[in-house]
Amino acid sequence: MGEVAVELLYGMPLSSLQASGNGGGGEGAGGCGALLAELKQLWGEIGKSREERERTVRELEMECMRVYRRKVDEATAERALLHQSLAAGEAEISALTAALGADSNPQLKVNKWTMSLNERVSSATNLLEELRAMKAERSKQFTDIRSEIDKIAAEMAGRSYGYDNSPRASEFDDHDLTIRRLNEYRARLSSLQKEKSDRLHRVLEHVTEVHSLCDVLGEDFIAIVNEVHPGLHETADPGKPTSISDSTLASLSQVVAMLTSEKTKRAAMLREAVVPLVELWDLMDSPEEERRSFRKVTAILRPAREEALSSGVLSITTIKKTEEEVERLTRLKAGRMKELVLKRRLELENICRSMHVEPDTSTVPEKSIALIDSGLVNPSELMASIDEQIAKAKEEQQSRKEIMDKINKWLLACEEEKWLEEYNLDENRFNTGRIARLNLKRAEKARLIITKIPAMIDNLMSRTLVWENERNKPFLYDGARLVAVLEEHKQARLRQEEERRRLREQKKLRTLFSEKETMPHLKRPGSSFGRSAEPCSMSRKRVDAAAPSVRSSASSGSSGGGAADPFRPRSSAVAGSGAGHCGELFKGGARRLSAAPFNYVAVSKGGGGLPSSMLS
Repeated sequence: MGEVAVELLYGMPLSSLQASGNGGGGEGAGGCGALLAELKQLWGEIGKSREERERTVRELEMECMRVYRRKVDEATAERALLHQSLAAGEAEISALTAALGADSNPQLKVNKWTMSLNERVSSATNLLEELRAMKAERSKQFTDIRSEIDKIAAEMAGRSYGYDNSPRASEFDDHDLTIRRLNEYRARLSSLQKEKSDRLHRVLEHVTEVHSLCDVLGEDFIAIVNEVHPGLHETADPGKPTSISDSTLASLSQVVAMLTSEKTKRAAMLREAVVPLVELWDLMDSPEEERRSFRKVTAILRPAREEALSSGVLSITTIKKTEEEVERLTRLKAGRMKELVLKRRLELENICRSMHVEPDTSTVPEKSIALIDSGLVNPSELMASIDEQIAKAKEEQQSRKEIMDKINKWLLACEEEKWLEEYNLDENRFNTGRIARLNLKRAEKARLIITKIPAMIDNLMSRTLVWENERNKPFLYDGARLVAVLEEHKQARLRQEEERRRLREQKKLRTLFSEKETMPHLKRPGSSFGRSAEPCSMSRKRVDAAAPSVRSSASSGSSGGGAADPFRPRSSAVAGSGAGHCGELFKGGARRLSAAPFNYVAVSKGGGGLPSSMLS
């Protein structure tokens, strides 16, 4: 009985226990075996009966049963607790997995048939800690994004972030922390950031435009911006964000529209003052020192530069100052009107003199001054009339430019013809020396130019006729019609050529007569010369008959002032017969031109070259 009890108690034979106790395998097992052996020995020495021994063993078994039961109950409770902990952990794992999303979260891998409860609980605990860390990190991301979203939304709404009625960043649904929802929040935040950037850009554009307009208009930029929002200018608190609310944008748009309208109105006011100011400057020929202080306001007259006006140019002070300057010049103009009228009339006469035409006689100085003194004509209207005549004269001057250039070339050619005439009469023209060589070269060029005079006249007449047909009026030069003058000059040159031809024939007869006078008369008896004496005397009679007419013609040509002695060399005769006719056509009578050709620089006989335009 005792051995069975011991076997039941220890689960092994008593001998094994003793052996294990003797072997020292464990202090508890060895101690129990020794005690049982000692108890058995004591019972033998005492003389315990079998019944007493059995009763004692049953008591021991009962006590062992109670210990086992207690241990079983404790193990059962521990198992239940482990199951409860495992269930709670698995439930929390499921909840966290659902909140975080199953796609990106670690899974609990448990084999309940091969793993103990402690191992399963430990594995669940490790996974739970990992998921809790992921949730905390994900929650922080959601919190940061939501906080930024609420902050931007508050800025757009124009309220302070975090005040009592504003949504708080911590109040959000933590049961859905999936990547999909996080991406939605990020997309919303990106959209709000883009809208914030756009609004900030619009605000900065409006503020820049307001600053530019205030600078041009001379207004207080800070005072105007403070009315919209105190944080919009540079001197505001740098810690405060720039307002980007709808009300701020709307207010800035209204301010820009108001300042733009004011700028347009003031620009019109300044333009009305600047236009007469510039006219008065030009009219009175104001000095640059007087104009310099108002030079910046004249930019208003150039539309392309209206956007680049200088600072304060449209301020009320500048406009009033410009208007006062106009009033001052207007008062000064009334006292200087006579001087201005005479100055304008002189300008008109200079233009007409350069064209060799007579100016309009309706505004001659004497008549203009008399009209101003009598008060019959407004000086401004008289000035306008003279300005109109100047404009017409300038237009006609431009249209006559080509013809006037051709006239200049023609007159220069005539001057060279006159110089060649004087050069041919100089007896020392063939002397040696540098000046003589220069004059000789000039004479060669002058002869070349003189050969082009007929072509010049024909070309000038053709161009003049075209001009007259286009404008349906004659081309006048010093009161004479240019075509008539040119035609007369052309006919005169033809007559001069005819006169030169006749003089050459007379020169031939004169030469023949001189040879006959100096030839010795040798007569030989029976020679043929003696027999032909009679025909020779007849020839001498014909020459003597022709000589008086040649002399009379030469004397008449000399007395007329146009031809030289017919017995001079040919070059002298040609020069003396018509070189100065160009100038004579422009003197006296209705066909009067200027006494000396304009744009002509006199060149002495001593040297100098010809204008390059005359050689073309």
